[in-house]
Formats: sequence, C-alpha cells, structure tokens
Amino acid sequence: MAICLHTRTAYARVASISAKLLISLSLVALFSLPLAAELRVATFRADATTAPGEPLIWLTPTAKVEDPLWIKGVIIADGSRRYVICSLDWCGIGSSIHDLFRAKIAHAVRTNPAFVAVQSVHQHAAPYVDGDANTMLRRLGRPPGLMSEKFLQDLTDRIAAAAEEAVKRLQPFDSVGVSAVNVERVASARRIIGEDGKVIVRYSGSGKDPKMAALPEGAIDPKLRTITLAKGGKPLVRLHFYATHPQTFCCDGRASADFVSAAREAVEKETGVFQIYFTGCSGDVTVGKYNDGSDAARAGLAARLKSALAAAPAATRFAPAGKAGWRSADLLLEPKPVGEAQALLNDPAIKDGVKLYRAAQMAAFAARKRPLVVNSLDLGPAAILMLPGEPMLEFQRFAIGLESDKFLAVAGYGDLQPGYLCTDRAFIEGGYEPSASNSASGSEARIKTAIRQVLGK
Repeated sequence: MAICLHTRTAYARVASISAKLLISLSLVALFSLPLAAELRVATFRADATTAPGEPLIWLTPTAKVEDPLWIKGVIIADGSRRYVICSLDWCGIGSSIHDLFRAKIAHAVRTNPAFVAVQSVHQHAAPYVDGDANTMLRRLGRPPGLMSEKFLQDLTDRIAAAAEEAVKRLQPFDSVGVSAVNVERVASARRIIGEDGKVIVRYSGSGKDPKMAALPEGAIDPKLRTITLAKGGKPLVRLHFYATHPQTFCCDGRASADFVSAAREAVEKETGVFQIYFTGCSGDVTVGKYNDGSDAARAGLAARLKSALAAAPAATRFAPAGKAGWRSADLLLEPKPVGEAQALLNDPAIKDGVKLYRAAQMAAFAARKRPLVVNSLDLGPAAILMLPGEPMLEFQRFAIGLESDKFLAVAGYGDLQPGYLCTDRAFIEGGYEPSASNSASGSEARIKTAIRQVLGK
C-alpha cells in the first residue's frame, strides 16, 4: 500500500492533496468511535537515520551515525476508524513534508491523514526540514544543501510499509494505565530572570559554565507521564511524555537520537514492551544545568531518564479502556514581518546557507494559507494532546490544568513551521525563543483557545 513517488511533480501533488484533506477535516470536529466497538492496537517502527551527506540541523551533512534515528508509532483501531500517533527521532519536520509523512502513513493503514499525528522528539543531532522552505529556495535557484527528495520518498515509503505491516498485527486491548513519576536532574529552565529583571538564557550545553550550572532548575514540569495499553494485565505498549530539550550536542555531522533514545531503547530491550517517547512543551526547557557536552554528562542524563521510565510500571493505575475519540482544531497564527528575511533571500551576495534556510522558513510561514492543526486523542481514562511548533512550557501547564476528568499527556513538535510558540509575556521579556519564532506576539490566546476546543473545555 505504500505510495511510490518518483518526481517532484508527484511529490507536490501528494502534499497538496494531503493538505486539502487536513484542512477540510480539522474544523474542531469530534470523531468518536461506536460505543460497542472493540479497541485494538498495533505498534511499528522504521529506521529514519539519514544517509551519508543528507543534512542534519541545519544543513550539516551526515558524516557519522552514532546511533540510529527511529520513527516509532502506535495504531489505535476500531471497527470504524484507525488513529495513528508517531514519534520521530528528528529535530523537526514542517509544512508539506509534515503533510507527506501523514499522507503516506494514512494511505498505508487505510485511514484519513486527519487521524495521523507525527510528532518529532526534537534531538539536535538529527534533521530539521521544512517542505515549503525547500520549495522556496529551489525556486530561487540557490538551494543550500537541502535534503534530497529521493531520500524523503524512500524514507516515507519505508515508514508506510512498516505501518501497513503493523495493521496485520492489530490486537485487542482492554485497559489503559496511567502514571506520573518524577524525573530527577534532567530538565532545567532555559529562561532565568536575573536580579536586574532581564532574561538569562541557559542553553542546552551551558552546564560547562559553573555559573550557569549553579543557577536553580527554574520552571520545569518534573513529571514523566506514561500511558500504557494492556490486555488481560499484560502491557502491549507504553507511551511516555516528558518536557525537556533532548539535546546534549549538535551540528558536528554526527547523527544521534541522543540520551532519550538511549534510555528508551534500553528499557524496551530489558522489558520486552514497546516504548514510545514524546517530547512535551519544552520550548523554554533544556538540560543546560546538567549538560557540559561530555560523554559522562550524556550518560548520566540517559541513566536518570531511564530510571524514571523503568519506574513507570510500578506506579501505573489501570482502568477499563472504554471508548476512543479524536478531536482536531484549526490554529491560525499571525506571522512576524518578513521584510528582512525576504531581503536576505533576494540578495545574491548572501552565501550563508543557514541564514538563507532560516529566512526561507520565516518567509514560507508568512506565506502559508492553510491552518496549523491541534489534535487530541481520548483513550478511556487518558487523553493525549498533540501540538504543532515548539511550545513553551506554559501551554502544557495550561492544558493539564484544564483537564480534571482525565489523565492528560502532552506532545509538542508536530508541524514545526511556526517555530517557537511563545507566551505574550515572553515577547515582552525578550530572550532567545521570541527572537527565533516565526509567529508574532498575540499567539498565546489563539493557542489556548485551540487547546480548549480539542479538550472539550
């Protein structure tokens, strides 16, 4: 059932079709399953490691593979519909490439792209690609080392084949378990307000500076939230959600899924239970207090995260699976002014590929006509909220504060074209996140409205 695309025209056609499907079906509609239907589940994975020479973030060619990049997914099925949620070990995918992933997976499992969510884990030793930006740069005739269409087509065909095969292994589940355990000494705030009232930015590698390492953890969510699907008391898959940048190094040609994958895959190997990890709202949360860029620091972060993953089963409380349901809401954000970005793109003297690529991302988002989409999936006693962009922690706190009836887990990093999703306060305070966002101040209310809509609040 995998779709084979061999030309740029065919790729654009599929991306266009999938985008139209997504727009037509995402208007805050609730798609609920029949009351008496039996819920079934299947898992799949596919190797998403970049080939030699293919770009990592931003345009650094892959020179060495430290460890594999994976896409891991879960299919939730009923007699009526199939829903798919995937976790991709990439820094991010945006716009038409995000649509392409969803369209191929949907075709493979015989569902609609509106019922497929692909959320990146956001490792920085992995690719960050925006389809509309790629198209814009190719039209300008100056593409700075973009990811090849052949690699993208081969990869998404491989993912689709894995998802199609998984449908044959769908099996019933009768209970949903939930747990929340503390993660010790991993996350730390990137934004610290100093005594002078100004923002101190603590990046992911700032732990090498003793002064930065000595600053408090700051505003974080210390909880690893886990949802377990089980049959007759036997766990079939565990979905983990935690809010921090999963980044200890970047931009040197090494491809890696970093410390989160090391922890995730170790627990899966030890327990025999399929493990999927999602990054929550961590636009302003990193590992900077605890990471000095050394192998020892990376190993320590992996060990402490692994301890939390391993503690989740004992803390899990099970309830009957009940029903499943999917909600989607459109999200339209105001873009930033793009005069400066457009000037860079139009200046033939600019040779810096990273500057060109980031300018193209900003310009492409400003030109975007279709809305972003916020999704949620109800699973009996639990719910999963899936957001686009790189949301700040406030949006996770807001969502969890709304949901008093269900255990809520939050995944960020869906369609990453808007970049950072910032609060209005962050734009006033300044700092890194609002400066790197493609969306303008005033987005907070729109994002929170969409969250309310998909949570039925």
